Amino acid sequence: MEVLLGLLIIAIGSFGQSSSYVPIKKVKEWSWENFWLVQGIFAWLGFPLIGALIATSQGGSLGELYGTDGGATIKAIIYGVLWGVGGLTFGLSMRYLGVALGQSISLGTCSAFGTLLPAIFAGDNLFSGQGLILLVGVCITLAGIAVIGYAGSLRAKNMTEEEKKAAIKDFALTKGLLVALLAGVMSACFALGLDAATPIKEKAIALGIQPLFAGLPTILLVTMGGFITNAVYCIFQNVKNKTGEEYFGVPSGVLVNNILFCCLAGVLWYSQFFGLEMGKSCFVDSPVLLAFSWSILMALNVTFSNVWGIILKEWKGCSTKTLAVLIIGLLILVFSVFYPNLV
Repeated sequence: MEVLLGLLIIAIGSFGQSSSYVPIKKVKEWSWENFWLVQGIFAWLGFPLIGALIATSQGGSLGELYGTDGGATIKAIIYGVLWGVGGLTFGLSMRYLGVALGQSISLGTCSAFGTLLPAIFAGDNLFSGQGLILLVGVCITLAGIAVIGYAGSLRAKNMTEEEKKAAIKDFALTKGLLVALLAGVMSACFALGLDAATPIKEKAIALGIQPLFAGLPTILLVTMGGFITNAVYCIFQNVKNKTGEEYFGVPSGVLVNNILFCCLAGVLWYSQFFGLEMGKSCFVDSPVLLAFSWSILMALNVTFSNVWGIILKEWKGCSTKTLAVLIIGLLILVFSVFYPNLV
């Protein structure tokens, strides 16, 4: 029952993340770099800070936690800066490939690296025992994502340029795939950052913070690093494209609209890691599930993002074969979520 509760919590957070790009479509009269920076203020600073403060309200303080292990704190932030490159290019992958295909490729790569690298760094053997279960689980996840990617290629092959532009304004398959792969590799640094901050999480539990909330202060460290990367890039684009005046150069009604939808996008995005850390607290008796939790989150993100892709009509007009391939890929991903608990 504990395991199912953990999976449910992660699934709820995943659904939030996969929904976070929908509110951005409601932002008006702002360039990409403008809404990306503003939603980032909420997603990577505001809500992670609120989560961390919720945790420390049970004991200790953020200063005390982060001072526990200065090396772990710095490593988490550095990994966050590297993850910021992934977060930045992740947004671009949505721009070039759409919600469904963009998230599928990016999160598939992220799933593999984010799950396996911490295990490798810890010296685990991936070819026997629990390590082998972990490796097989990741392979199943990648297989599901590969099938979805194939469905995406079938869709692109059968669409005219006009249809591609109608579904996704800036559709560019080759550029989008390259950006999505880079996003996936660099986004895996988030998992490495959380892993590096383990001593801080352990200190939080020692101070009386419930395991359910103990991981929230570590999220803030990683997202702060990511915010630095994204803020520098967005401000550079503001200067280069002379779009800085757009922030307050729109009518007051549009400004309020944009801030509200950026805020909504931010809290939905943050919900995935809020749910991940809370869900992991239910896996303490299952080391394999604990290690596989990152891959579970990515698999669910891909599943829900493709559901949104269907809702947003990104798969409209596709052949029966394409839709069948998509559904098979989604079913494989759903199976991958439960696989570690079945062996």
